[in-house]
Amino acid sequence: MLEEIDKIVGRNGSRSELIEKAVHEYIHKIARAQRDQRDLEILNRSAKRMNREAEDVLRYQVKL
Repeated sequence: MLEEIDKIVGRNGSRSELIEKAVHEYIHKIARAQRDQRDLEILNRSAKRMNREAEDVLRYQVKL
């Protein structure tokens, strides 16, 4: 794995910086996925009510 890292960073690059950045991005990705999952759960819990409200609103629209 170090050889692959060295190919990416080159002679003057820093393995530590690359690894730190990769870990930071990975943590950010996990946090985003968890947030998206919570949002989806909230939407799913509210879906029936929201659909009923949308149907109610659509009943009041004037047909053209």
